[in-house]
Amino acid sequence: MKPTIVLVHGAFAESSSWNGVIEHLLSAGHPVIAAPNPLRSLSGDAAVVSALLSGIDGPVVLVGHSYGGAVASNAAVGHDNVKALVFVAAFAPERGESIFDLSGKFPGSTLGDTLNEVPLADGSVDLYIRQDEFHQQFTADVPAENAALAAATQRPLNTTALNEASGEPAWKTVPSWFIYPGLDHNIPVEAHRFMAERAGSRRSVELPDASHALPSSEPAAVADIILAAAELV
Repeated sequence: MKPTIVLVHGAFAESSSWNGVIEHLLSAGHPVIAAPNPLRSLSGDAAVVSALLSGIDGPVVLVGHSYGGAVASNAAVGHDNVKALVFVAAFAPERGESIFDLSGKFPGSTLGDTLNEVPLADGSVDLYIRQDEFHQQFTADVPAENAALAAATQRPLNTTALNEASGEPAWKTVPSWFIYPGLDHNIPVEAHRFMAERAGSRRSVELPDASHALPSSEPAAVADIILAAAELV
C-alpha cells in the first residue's frame, strides 16, 4: 500500500493551491487528500486535521505549507500512522512558540506591511494580504494572471492562529523533510534554515529564486521531496 499524502494549505491560500503538486502525486500512484484548514486557531485547526487523519487507514505522509506546517506538526501528535512530515515553505514551531514569534525571529519578512485587517465581533481580527500587494509579497514567481486569481480567492488568517502557542510538535518524533524558497517575503530564509536544522531534517532543499508560493510556483520540486519522503515510509 502506498502511503496517503495529506496536504495542509497555509494562510492566504486554499486547497486548490496544491493542484499542481496533486497532479504529480496522483501520477505516482498515491492517494491524496487536500485537508481543510479553517485558519481560525492553531489548536482548533490541528483538531480538524487530526480528525481527518483518524479516518485514514495505512501510512500517511503529512505535508504543510506555510502556517499549515504548524497545523500539521500539531495534528500528527498521537497518530502512529503519520510516518513522515514535509514542510513546504512552512513553520515548524517548538512547543510554546507561535508563528508570529518565528516570523520575527530573523529579519526579512515584509508581510506585516501588506496586510488588511478586518475586525470580527469576537474581538479577533482576520488578516488578508491586500490584493495590489499579493503578487510581489506572496507569488512573485507566478504569472500575474495566476497571482490575481490567488489574491481574489485567498482565505484570511485569524489573529488567534497567528499568536497561539504550539503544543508539543510531532517533528520531534516523526522524520521530517524541508523545502523552502530563498526569496520568501513571508518567512525569512534564515528562519527556514533554523527550523530545518532544529527539526533534524532528513533532507533540506533551498530553491534560491523561488517565492513563498512553492506549491504553485514549483510543484514538481515540491512533489519530488514528498515522494522522496514517501519512499522511506
